[in-house]
Formats: sequence, C-alpha cells, structure tokens
Amino acid sequence: MSYRLGVDVGGTFTDLLLIEETTGETWREKVPSTPKDPSLAVVSGTEIICGKAGIAPGDIVQFLHGTTVATNAVLEGKGARTGLVVTEGYRQMMQVARSLVPGGLAAWITWPKPEPLAPLECTVEVVERLDAQGNVVKPVDRAQAKAALESLKAEGVEALTICLINSYVNGVHEQQVAEIAREVFPDLPISLSHEVLPEMQEYERALTTVANSLVRPVMAMYVANLRNKLRDLGMAGRINLLRSDGGLVSSEKAEHTPVNLLMSGPAGGVTGALWVARNAGLKNILTLDVGGTSTDVALIEHGEPRLRRETSVGHLSVRASSLDVKTVGAGGGSIAHVPELTRALRVGPESAGAEPGPAAYGKGGEQPTVTDAHVVLGNLPEDLLGGSFKLDKAAAEKAVDTVATALSVTREEAAQGIIDIANENMYGALRLVSVQQGYDPRDFALMGFGGAGSLHSNAVAKLMGSYPVVVPVSPGVLCATGDATTQMRYEHARSFNRTNTQTSDAEMAEWLTAMGETVAKELEDEGVPRDQQIVTFEAGVRYAGQGFEVDLPIALGDFENGDGLARLMAAFDAEHERLFTFNLDVAHEIVNLRAVALGQGAEMPAPKLPQGDGDPAQAKVRDHSMWIDGAAHPAVIYDRAKLESGDRIAGPAIVTEMDSTAVILPDHEGEVDAMGNILINPSA
Repeated sequence: MSYRLGVDVGGTFTDLLLIEETTGETWREKVPSTPKDPSLAVVSGTEIICGKAGIAPGDIVQFLHGTTVATNAVLEGKGARTGLVVTEGYRQMMQVARSLVPGGLAAWITWPKPEPLAPLECTVEVVERLDAQGNVVKPVDRAQAKAALESLKAEGVEALTICLINSYVNGVHEQQVAEIAREVFPDLPISLSHEVLPEMQEYERALTTVANSLVRPVMAMYVANLRNKLRDLGMAGRINLLRSDGGLVSSEKAEHTPVNLLMSGPAGGVTGALWVARNAGLKNILTLDVGGTSTDVALIEHGEPRLRRETSVGHLSVRASSLDVKTVGAGGGSIAHVPELTRALRVGPESAGAEPGPAAYGKGGEQPTVTDAHVVLGNLPEDLLGGSFKLDKAAAEKAVDTVATALSVTREEAAQGIIDIANENMYGALRLVSVQQGYDPRDFALMGFGGAGSLHSNAVAKLMGSYPVVVPVSPGVLCATGDATTQMRYEHARSFNRTNTQTSDAEMAEWLTAMGETVAKELEDEGVPRDQQIVTFEAGVRYAGQGFEVDLPIALGDFENGDGLARLMAAFDAEHERLFTFNLDVAHEIVNLRAVALGQGAEMPAPKLPQGDGDPAQAKVRDHSMWIDGAAHPAVIYDRAKLESGDRIAGPAIVTEMDSTAVILPDHEGEVDAMGNILINPSA
C-alpha cells in the first residue's frame, strides 16, 4: 500500500490530507500553524496524521505542499538584499521602471512609488553588448566585470541577479559573468535572467529575476529545512511543491526558481475546487477560499481556471504564470476596530493570525475578530475540530463588546456589522474576477472553502446572485486536497518576434517541436514517463506596433499540416474583436511561444454517500439559536458525518464537521448530493 500526502500551510492553520492511492481512503487533519517556522507545523501534522492512519512516514511515496513562504517574504519585506548586474548604460533600469501608475486621476500625486527590489547602490554595470539577434557586439570585459562585482561586497548583498541586454536570445554573456561572480561570491545564489524568463522586455525580465533572487535564500532555507526534517522522519518519497500556475515542481527545482511559487498557497484551493466541481458536475464556479488571515477568490469557466501571465503580490507584479487569484485581507482572524478619527467600523486587513489568534481561541487574544463575531451570533458552536477545540464564548463577547461600546450599539449589532463588512470585502474581490472581467456572476455557482469559507458563502452568494452555493466535503482542508490531486507541470517560453509574413508554418513547427522536447524531457526527469504526459502550446500575438499581446492556444499538428499560421491569425482576430470590439488591417506579430508539459493528475476517488429519504433527522445534534438580520431565529445544528444523499436541510441551520462549519440562511435550503457536497439554493 502506498500513500500520498497533501499539506497546505495557512496563516492560522496547517491542513493535511492523506490518501491511500489504491482504495482512495482519506484521513484529514488540521494543526495550528507555526509562523516563526512553518515547517514545525508541517512535521508535527505529518506525525499526527500518520498515527491516525496507522502507517509510518516511510509509506508516503509523494509529499505535495502548497506554501506561502515566498509570498510572505515579499509582503513583509523580509527578502534577501539583492545585487543586480546590468549592461553598461542600464544601471537605472529598476528605478525608471514603467510609467503605469495605479489608481484614478491624479494618482501620480498620491501614489507612493515602491522602492526597487534591487537598490541603486546594489546595482553595477558590466561592459558587454549583444545585438537583437544575439550576436556579440562587444565581448565581456572580464577585468571590469570582476572589479564591479567586488564593489558589491561592501553592500552586503545576499543574492545576485544578472540581467544583460538581449540575453533572452543568447545567454552566453550572462553565463560568463556568472562564472566571474562565483569566484567573487562562492556562496551566493545567482539568478540568470535568460534561465528564469527568456523573454523580451528588459524591465519585466529584470524585475522577475530580481524577485527570484529576493526570495531565493528564504525559500531555499525553508525547503531544505523541511526536506531534511521529513527525511529524518523516514519519508523517502518524492517531495513536490505547488507552483503559482497550479502545477507541481520538485523541491530541488523550487529552490532555484521560487518566483514561480509566489502564489503557491492560493493555487491549491483552485485545484481542489476543480476536483470537487468535476465530481459535482459543475463547470462554472466562483471560488471563495476564506482562511484565518485572508480571502482568495478565483473564477473557473467551462472547467478551466483563468491563467495569467503575471503574478501579483502586493505592489509587485512579475512575469510568471499563475492562476488568476485575487486576495483581500478578510479572514476569520481579521481584526475589527473603530478608528478615533472616523468612528466608522473597519475590519482587517490586520489579522490576529495563529498567535494569539481570535479571543475565542483562548490563547491570549483580546481584539475582536470575524471569528469572535460568528461566535457571538451563534454561527459557530463552541466545539470545533470534532470537539478537540473549545471556543471561549465569554472571551468573544468581551472582545466584541469593545466595538459595541465604541459604536453605541448592542453586542449582536456590532457582531453583525463585523460580518457584513467582511462579506462586502469578499464580494468586492469576487467582482474583480467576474464582473470586471466581463462575466455575469449569476452564471456561476459559488464554492466556499477554507476554515471560514462555508460560514460566509451563503451570505456572499446573496450579494452576488450566484447559485448554487457549494459546500464541499471537508472544505477546511480543500487546499490540501488540491495539493494532493494536482499534476506535475513544466513550462518553457521563448521570444519569437516575427510577423506572420516573416515566418512560415515549417519554422513554427520546428520551434514548437524543440520546445516540446525541452518540457517533455524536464517532466521525464521528474519521474513522469512520456506516455503519461500531455504537451500543449501557446502563442502570444499582437498587431505590429501594439504594446501587449494576447495569448492563444495553438496545435503543433496545424503547423505540420501547413495551415497553422492561417488558423492562428484568424483566432487572434476573433479574440481581439471579442476583447476590444475592433480589428486592425496590419501585420500580426508573434511575440513569444510557450510549451507546457502536464503529467497525469493523481486520481482520488470520491466515495458516494448512502441514499437517504430526504429527512436529515438522523444527523440532528440539537436545537440552536442564531442572530440573523437583527433578530434571533430558531435553528438546528447538524452533524455532517451523519447526512445522507438526498437529505434536504432547511435554513436557518448549521452543519458542523471536523474542519469547518457551514451556515444555511433563512429562506434557503441545502441538498446533499451523491458525493456529499451540500448545494444551497433559495427556497422555492
């Protein structure tokens, strides 16, 4: 028997899902996160869940992990001090940046420009030059380059980036400078732009590679530390990390290109939602992943999540593929406060996190949080995690009373205000991935997960008009489910920079074949045989003279048959008209090509529930009272483990399970499907 373990580290809890690969039997566990060293919670959780399953860590053949270590390093400004090596004359590249200023009119007055990731004093020039075709115009001056690198010693750099002009075409000069750098800095991690991002646009390439250097020491230390601890437990299986684009990468490769893991944590939730959606027969889903610190939202259309060619974390946007996930600072631990100046209630983005956590957790927290408001309103019973975690209702009431006193309202009104503001923040994030992208949210179901997602999903669905509301089985560990069921993925991109009249189907086929071989070989090295791989291709196309391109899927066979270019141009015109309502009668430019190799996703059977008679009486725990819309309502608490397929739960009601709690509002009804998902719709 062999086992696969998925682990997701959140701001408050670390979630684990263990799968027996033959039978599909699963074990789930949640342990408090350890922010100072996330690996501690991962290792302790692994020991606990192995004990539950009665196995040894050595029986785990694959460890799959989503992490926010790289994300937090960027958000908290705790990355490495990074040195940057550029071509002579380009020292201010990071300072000049792009002219785009976020915000409305006059934002250029109020917007504080972020400090460059590589400061000017840590940036040096080397004498060299390649032309646009990659030909050597001026060779590397080795003596000058070594002297420039020596000058960085005084700046105390902890990582080094080398980004030279036109190196995306030919990386020979970057490699030569790297050889010199290793003599000067033998222990420093060095990132080369032609390896991290072999694409045109110097600033984006430099920014992405500098970001890679920024988080590389932190990530390498975490990954190596975690790997050593798991090996010490006796785990000999493969250790993989989840990339921002939803694919997997080995822990060793993750150490070298951590820029691809900036959105590793949120990606697990999307891939988990995909698995649930397939089993529930749903194709259009809005995801609502509510953790202790933040909420992540995404859109899945026709069974495919939206993929972006950039990753954004805080003010940082880098050229690395990621699932289109938006994040807001609204979670179960978000702190509510009333500023003295405005006397208006605010919720988040500050969070109580795991230490000390909400007041109701009884760990010393005193500030009112979203979780405390749920306890006051009766949305959260006092026993959590199957009874192993007791909530302190009196402490929650005391914390919420500080808000009630500041606003001169009742305790329940203060708690309801906290929840309403948190819901509006989540609603705003969902609009970013739906309405503002041209999608009608009423065409999508809403799936809430994470520790607190099912507490909010019904209320947020009322704001969005998105039904049914899907409460998956074990929503609190769905991110770990995504980690455990995703597939290996490797991507390779190259700048092409030819108009449709300057190339041919034969040349395109030659490039795509070579790139396909590159990604297939990488995946093969990761242990995925060729017969278990799927290789796909994309092209970034624009009208000649435009500044940005549109990514389109392409097929190698079309170019081998001689009609690939014609198909690509027609597809681009159709997509450009859909996006912008017009086309141009000019040449089409193929800016870049991309090959993606996918391994087969891990199978995890979804066991079916026994058929019930529609009455959930056998799952009733007790009668209860909930405060909703300014009044107390009689409600019922149900044990999810005892529900049967076809059971109908009339709201208001609470459904509890080991890792999460779901709220069904008045005038709504939840129906249990064959796989155990609860589908909530307005009452007839």
